[in-house]
Amino acid sequence: MIDYVGPQVDGGRFPVKRALGETVKVVAHAFADGHDHIRVEVLYRKHEQSEWTVRDMMYEINDEWSGSFLVTELGRYLYTVRGWVDRFGTWQSDLQKKFEAAQDVTIELKVGAGLLRDTAARAEPADTTKLAAWADLFEIPGELDRAVEVALGDGMTDVMHRYPDRSLAVAYPAELAVIVDRPKAVYSAWYELFPRSVATARDSQRVEGVPPSNRGHDARDTGRHGTFEDCERLLPDIARMGFDVLYLPPIHPIGQTHRKGKNNSTTAAPEDPGSPWAIGSSIGGHKAIHPELGTLDDFKRLIRKAAEHGLEVAMDLAFQCSPDHPYVTEHPEWFRWRPDGTVQFAENPPKKYQDILPLNFESEQWPGLWEELKSVVQYWIDQGIRIFRVDNPHTKPFSFWEWLIGEIRRDHPDVIFLSEAFTRPKVMQRLAKVGFNQSYTYFTWRNTKWELEQYIRELAHAEVGEYMRPNFWPNTPDILPQYLQYGGRPAFIIRLILAATLSASYGIYGPAYELCVNEAIDGKEEYLNSEKYEIKRWNREGPGNIRAIIERVNRIRRQNLSLQSIRNIELCPVDNEAILCYVKTTEDQSNTTVTVVNIDPHHRQSGCIHLPLAEMGVDSRRPFLAHDLLTDEKYIWQGDTNYIELDPQIMPGHILRVYKRMRRETDFDYFM
Repeated sequence: MIDYVGPQVDGGRFPVKRALGETVKVVAHAFADGHDHIRVEVLYRKHEQSEWTVRDMMYEINDEWSGSFLVTELGRYLYTVRGWVDRFGTWQSDLQKKFEAAQDVTIELKVGAGLLRDTAARAEPADTTKLAAWADLFEIPGELDRAVEVALGDGMTDVMHRYPDRSLAVAYPAELAVIVDRPKAVYSAWYELFPRSVATARDSQRVEGVPPSNRGHDARDTGRHGTFEDCERLLPDIARMGFDVLYLPPIHPIGQTHRKGKNNSTTAAPEDPGSPWAIGSSIGGHKAIHPELGTLDDFKRLIRKAAEHGLEVAMDLAFQCSPDHPYVTEHPEWFRWRPDGTVQFAENPPKKYQDILPLNFESEQWPGLWEELKSVVQYWIDQGIRIFRVDNPHTKPFSFWEWLIGEIRRDHPDVIFLSEAFTRPKVMQRLAKVGFNQSYTYFTWRNTKWELEQYIRELAHAEVGEYMRPNFWPNTPDILPQYLQYGGRPAFIIRLILAATLSASYGIYGPAYELCVNEAIDGKEEYLNSEKYEIKRWNREGPGNIRAIIERVNRIRRQNLSLQSIRNIELCPVDNEAILCYVKTTEDQSNTTVTVVNIDPHHRQSGCIHLPLAEMGVDSRRPFLAHDLLTDEKYIWQGDTNYIELDPQIMPGHILRVYKRMRRETDFDYFM
């Protein structure tokens, strides 16, 4: 009986997710009636292949078995489990028990001889000879001791295991799936940038004397519209800070009808550029580029130049339209029309988006709509894009995303889709199940120690971790959390460290974050003078910036494999509710990091942390070195309890690399 095989999602309805080179650890609950021994195997194959690869599973405890296989190609794998009663193993165990009890085993050896001859009939010639000789030995009177020694030896066991009798094997009734992505689907660092705001100061003739309340930018200085060529000048700096994904909001033409003005005003001045998410004008729609940004060739050049710096350009995929989008006149059936002859604009009461029209996925002509939207994705793939950040996917049908992502990944398994869905938990999880490779999360609003610990347990150690890969964003152009509004510069550093070390993927909304911009609309978690509605001139070297710390944190992530996963995290007890501590260790224990963060941005906090030394591979009887990679300070610790003190005005956290042994306990000359 095979009662359960895992990992599985919703009984196998959806695949689990892994990245290239990762291991799928399979568990099975398998047993038989009576006392017979059984054997259990895991079978796996690429979806396109017909032959299974087979790996033995090991018995663990309480009828639970474990096995694993390595995924070495992108795409879809299938796996299942089968088992059967092991007649030879049962016989061998009974023989040993009777022999050790000084019972006569003559008949048992003759039974074993029959098993050997049955196996010889399906064995290779060299092994057939061995099996026949052993069977003869079992039937020679006076050779009982020697026969038992051979019967219980590893040599016979190995040969018999090569030719199992699977004639009565039982297979698990389902073939489970795993989707294999490239490593960037698991580990990445995103930098969001509005290309229209990157024209240099000399181009825009910026005004000197920026008021302190507008730290890092001057809202009065609109200047000229930035271009893709301007973005190229920033690539070395963004790469130097350690990011590997450059995410651009929509780059398409922006509509004029109901264009939004500054701070989401319903009245736009002639110079207001509008929201990039109001896609489409007489110039074109989702396959066109806003002319002030440049040409298609300019965009393709930006993609190539970014790659030269180790950066990959991610596009925003926002399936919605300005009232001026060509779809409105060419395909009116794709929109929802009201009794007064107008098209229903987007709403999220009390918010209104008069400049955006949602597509009607309930249209009778939905097949044509689906195919058109698929062609949009394919068009940008053809231009060189392999990462899409999808805007508000929860407002479109789940079945649409399952179809679209499946269609795209069938031919392009390297494409990554990030779900930007700040919605209810089960909705976010369903989007991950139907195919999104990464997901926005509630990290943005998880501030207390209890909130963070509960959320990490959910994301890393529950079933959710099998299919939902979190991408932590401490801010977005839409969201300036209260923690950042009132926590000052330390709050930005705290949330940076948490996002970058709790999760394997994280992102920041560009200059606003590194410059610690915290001016919000009164009573809201929205930026005052939001870049969504106006062009900014950022002084990226402005006072109080945390660019050097961002660079250091990203370098630490790159140099420590333990930080490139979330599923290896272990939360550690601390006797202070303002201090969060967690350990990450690679599977082979070659790299271990301990991150400790004071989540109080206003006060010095201290306490004792308690480390799981055994899981870290550290001998509790010997001293070990903890090297703070943020400050380069080094501490000699011994035992699982150690004192920590963190001042947020100096550095609110430690990212400690743990070295397990030292040559001499009195110095810092250390090695692994």
